[in-house]
Amino acid sequence: METLSTARSFEGIQGVYRHRSEACQCDMTFAVFLPPQAKDGPVPLLWYLSGLTCTHQNVMDKGEYRRAAAEHGVAIICPDTSPRGENVPDEKDNWQFGSGAGFYLDATQAPWSTNYRMASYIGEELPALVTANFPVDMQRQGIFGHSMGGHGAITQALKHKGRFKSVSAFAPIARPMVAGWSRPAFEKYLGPDEAEWRAYDSVALIEDGARVAELLVDQGKADGFLDDGLRPWLLEDACAKAGIPLTLNMRDGYDHSYFFISTFMADHIAWHAKRVKG
Repeated sequence: METLSTARSFEGIQGVYRHRSEACQCDMTFAVFLPPQAKDGPVPLLWYLSGLTCTHQNVMDKGEYRRAAAEHGVAIICPDTSPRGENVPDEKDNWQFGSGAGFYLDATQAPWSTNYRMASYIGEELPALVTANFPVDMQRQGIFGHSMGGHGAITQALKHKGRFKSVSAFAPIARPMVAGWSRPAFEKYLGPDEAEWRAYDSVALIEDGARVAELLVDQGKADGFLDDGLRPWLLEDACAKAGIPLTLNMRDGYDHSYFFISTFMADHIAWHAKRVKG
């Protein structure tokens, strides 16, 4: 693992790191914020998964998470959204597929299956690397994310039963199997058999028996992707039928941007901290 940069912030350390990923068969970059409490021993951690077109950098620059993380004594891990590099296949004119659009799944179709294995990277490889190199307590972890990353956070929590003590999302893609901006990507990554897609769809996973203890979602009512891409009411209905407590906050006037995310970031971190520390 290579350290690309470190900076002091709110008495903690914001770092950016790079390593060779076996899952993705390329170099991967991620960010870690360690709160000041990490100097005294392992701290709880939250995984933040970013959305389409993003890297770890977007939330570092715009997410405004460090003050709240330092106050609550939790580390924040920000992975990239997809594999990258000259030898990684891509569709450069398609922002909804390829680089920046890994959808947190393990592709099964060539040529994508060699590199696009973000489910394994987030679920197995990166946690092992983080555990080996940072003072974090993997028994006290939560996960959250935005848009495609909200989809990734919820599906990771549903697929890894009991691993995460908390899960939340900002404007998640609730039903990517049928959403306009994710369905084409699923077909390219996973092939035409929609039964294979269900493992990466929050609503389908809940329908198929996966559960989390509770769920927090914030969604802007002025989000331009609300009706076609996000549709939180589908997640609300699935949670109601499954008996999963869901807090769905529909926020007047807020869109899909980091202005929205940063407004409610501290609320989410406080919500997670209560659960991962409790």
